[in-house]
Amino acid sequence: MPNPKRKHTPMRRDKRRAQNWKLEVKSLSPCGQCGALRLPHRVCPSCGSYNGKIEVAQKAPKGEEGKEQK
Repeated sequence: MPNPKRKHTPMRRDKRRAQNWKLEVKSLSPCGQCGALRLPHRVCPSCGSYNGKIEVAQKAPKGEEGKEQK
């Protein structure tokens, strides 16, 4: 099995590794119900709708939950 004759420099090593850190911009699409931007094929985080139907009921903020219980 062949072995390398010389050590690769850190610059050469880092140039090769640097190509993997680039992130792709995620495509966002507007929600059909509320118009907020969301990831495609996922439930809208602001209104909880998916494919025109309400799938997830929205929770009340923490401050309002305490007031209702008293």
